[in-house]
Amino acid sequence: MASPEPADRVSEIQAAWRRERPDLDVSPQGVIGRVHRLAAHLTAELVEVYARFGLGEGEFDVLATLRRSGHPFELAPSELAGHTMVTTGAMTKRLDRLEAAGLVVRRAAVGDGRRRVVALTPSGVELIDEAFTAHMANEARLLAGLSTDDRAALERILSHWLNDLSL
Repeated sequence: MASPEPADRVSEIQAAWRRERPDLDVSPQGVIGRVHRLAAHLTAELVEVYARFGLGEGEFDVLATLRRSGHPFELAPSELAGHTMVTTGAMTKRLDRLEAAGLVVRRAAVGDGRRRVVALTPSGVELIDEAFTAHMANEARLLAGLSTDDRAALERILSHWLNDLSL
């Protein structure tokens, strides 16, 4: 028989709600509360690595999206906005900062002068390759406390949940 999980802050909050509102099922809070707390913690840990490379979360996301798009590492601004799930206005601000830093350029698409694309500069490719390597090492560190089986189960469960929510 598996031993019970140690009490954490979410368990304490649930116990208080069970005492105060015994008429409500607070079991969903056990999952949602923990996922929410983990997400906040993980975001802080990830952002710390991005900052070492002079990047915010949004800039890292843009550079990574361009880099994984394949050579010539370019996409239309609207495609970038769709891949990163931000508004075109937010994307414009990100691109302005990245362009000022010399990491991307905006130019006419080859073969269609009316279409604009955003492309990584050689400096942008070099920076995102370094930053992504550090990012993967950081993610591995954050998952080190989970067994390979637990990681696989968690990935399967989260993937199913995201699909169920159409995210």
